[in-house]
Amino acid sequence: MQIVERREAQGRLKIGQPVAIIDIGSNSVRLVAYEGLARAVTPIYNEKVLCGLGRHVATTGRLDDDAVDRALRALARFKVLCETMHVSQVFVLATAAARDASNGPDFLQAAAEACGRPINLLSGAEEARFSALGVVAGFHNPDGIVGDMGGGSLELVDVKGSRVGEGVTLRLGGLALQDLSGGSPKKAQKIVRAALEKAPEYLESLHGRTFYAVGGTWRALARLHQATWDYPLHVMHSYTLNPQDGLDFLRLVEEVDTKTLKDIESVSEARRPLLCYGAVLLEEIIRLGQPKEIAISAYGVREGLLFDRLDPQTRALDPLLSAASDFNLLRSRSPRHGEELREWTDAFVQSLGLPETETERRLRHAGCLLADIGWRAHPDYRGEQSLNLIAYGAFAGLDHPGRAYLALSIFFRHEGLSPDKVSSRIKSLAGPRLMERARLLAAMMRVAYPVSVAMDGILPQAPLRARDGHVILQLPARLEPLANERLTGRMKGIAKLLTMEPVIEIVG
Repeated sequence: MQIVERREAQGRLKIGQPVAIIDIGSNSVRLVAYEGLARAVTPIYNEKVLCGLGRHVATTGRLDDDAVDRALRALARFKVLCETMHVSQVFVLATAAARDASNGPDFLQAAAEACGRPINLLSGAEEARFSALGVVAGFHNPDGIVGDMGGGSLELVDVKGSRVGEGVTLRLGGLALQDLSGGSPKKAQKIVRAALEKAPEYLESLHGRTFYAVGGTWRALARLHQATWDYPLHVMHSYTLNPQDGLDFLRLVEEVDTKTLKDIESVSEARRPLLCYGAVLLEEIIRLGQPKEIAISAYGVREGLLFDRLDPQTRALDPLLSAASDFNLLRSRSPRHGEELREWTDAFVQSLGLPETETERRLRHAGCLLADIGWRAHPDYRGEQSLNLIAYGAFAGLDHPGRAYLALSIFFRHEGLSPDKVSSRIKSLAGPRLMERARLLAAMMRVAYPVSVAMDGILPQAPLRARDGHVILQLPARLEPLANERLTGRMKGIAKLLTMEPVIEIVG
């Protein structure tokens, strides 16, 4: 009863009604419904139908009749699904295939009738802008060139922080390349090189920056790359490839029959014929643009459109901390405690004189907000379940080492500080520095929770400080009975980690 009252007093998470986007692309028609319009959007339903609307448009100039029929059936289904989910707003977008085909207007009219909504036919410039805004929504301070490869076109646009430049659209989508090259990757390479020569400013400005790869074909390539290297975290968003190492992999995809590739089962059959064209295009972008890294983005036009509809104050929020706050409100016993834990660790880190980057600080803050999300699980599995919730959660503004840090922090909070208790693969993903930071944050949490019992209002009365080679926990006299063997053991744990001496002071 006490927990319920605390949650009511602090206010519940305001989600609002679901919103949805129907994206009529050149390769697929997709419905994504989101929990609500927010800085950190959470998908509640995602379905795509690979219709291939853009197939042969580059050579025939028309949408294929069978593809149109499949798309209209998918749209009618999506209409019913949106009604079933009580979606408050449905945005319907159409892109390159409908834009370029001579029978595009007739198709759009039939599509609007099928889904019961007006359809926004995006121009190439609009498609580029929304793709870039999707990257702004999904990454923390992005800096580079966004490349959105669809079935019919490639959009390139420069992005730095929240600033989005003007984009360019090139007919370099997977289906378009397959069509124009007659199914020959070598001919496709010549087409790509000729087209990219028309946008030299984008490739020149890419040097030494990040290339943000948006689109299903590039995600499929990344999924295959993960499977090939037995990568420990099967999350696409923010997965990065080293350009030089990636070139050998891309050339392999271009040159061999996809059926012979190891782990090809990780890619859907419908996507496999387009893998080589995605590889050809990405190889040329790496060769000409010389980026420092390739970052895969699961955020694109859909998320960019929703981001564009937020007010300026909400757009300015940190996406990771927004998502962590939502988790905290939904899953913690006392959400305000997570905020107090953040301030409590701030004071300790400051007293410790520990150098901390802006990225490390925001990760620690997110960890404090996520610290109690596994409390409903059986005690024997809280660490494991928390690790999985965080490692595979729908977080934006978070790279893979950061995911590993957050997951490890909460795992060690529940399971103890020994690094031997967790897989070496996720430890290697975090790296040595973040690994030790995860253990330190967990050590702080392991002191905090026996004092506060996850309830707010206690930690401000019990500061933790580092001073003169000692880790000192101050307890007011009324909390002196808390200083039992369990708490002293936790103090010894953090002191050992820092090569200091533990002290519990009773004050007042």
